[in-house]
Amino acid sequence: MDQGERKEVTVAGNEGSPRLDRVLAIHTPDLSRSRLKALILAGNVAIKGNAVRDPSHHVAKDDVITIDVPPPVAAEPEGEDIALDVVFEDSDIVVINKPAGLVVHPAAGHETGTLVNALIAHCGASLSGIGGVRRPGIVHRLDKDTTGLMVVAKNDKAHASLTAQFADHGRTNEMRRGYQAFVWGVPNRIRGTIEAPIDRHPHAREKMAVRENGREAVTHWELREVYNGRDNKPIASLIACQLETGRTHQIRVHLAHIGHPLLGDQVYGPHFKTKARNLQPPAQAALEALGRQALHAYLLTLEHPETGEVLEWMANLPSDLMNLRLTLGASE
Repeated sequence: MDQGERKEVTVAGNEGSPRLDRVLAIHTPDLSRSRLKALILAGNVAIKGNAVRDPSHHVAKDDVITIDVPPPVAAEPEGEDIALDVVFEDSDIVVINKPAGLVVHPAAGHETGTLVNALIAHCGASLSGIGGVRRPGIVHRLDKDTTGLMVVAKNDKAHASLTAQFADHGRTNEMRRGYQAFVWGVPNRIRGTIEAPIDRHPHAREKMAVRENGREAVTHWELREVYNGRDNKPIASLIACQLETGRTHQIRVHLAHIGHPLLGDQVYGPHFKTKARNLQPPAQAALEALGRQALHAYLLTLEHPETGEVLEWMANLPSDLMNLRLTLGASE
């Protein structure tokens, strides 16, 4: 098993359910249901050589299912020497400016090379046990390809305080999280609020979607800059967003919902890809080089968990987004 293992299951047709996850649970009792779900979502389960990422996928009698089980990993993440851009640090918290491409915490398919691995090496034993072994000190997250400010707790008191502040989202405290989002099109007003509940997409499980019975989600936005295309007509804009809730992919889902998906977002705005042809050539090249959604967490305000002092940090756009902004036609 050290090199990983491939299991093969043939559907008998009498399992009592056609769902992929339930059929596999019957035939592979050595794998927990949560482990099976993680393997499915990670693309490690295939039928006729094609990965099936939906646990509720219906299988048919005589289907042959293969499960590639990766080798076991350490129960606790290990420290790794990964450079961090530390904006602030004391004995209670550390604030970092996360680069694009860095996953926050270990998960299926990303067991190493995460922010958690970097933090364990940076902070040492102080993170042990705070918030669970897989997410030590983590009280919020950014998507892998979203850049910007994150705060991490270094002790239990700080973890409890920050968790409460993020749960409140500034309704009764000083917590604020600000994002800069480059979007297709231009809203028809200067500012607004998006109130639209969010839940898992009904068919594409790796996506979120606005759903009538989803969890409450509120995003406040303000138009900051407008950019023209090759025909000198408005084609894109820069929007500043503040979150009142913290749902997965919230800004990406909400802005796509109102018709202004993020530039470079292949999950929530793929049908806007052809619009890139209408950008000025330098902006086309900058967007192509970006290779990710154009979203940056530029502002973080919170109450220090020990002193109660209100602290605020701002992070400039990373070089790739700054290049995009300038090539779109922004003034310095």
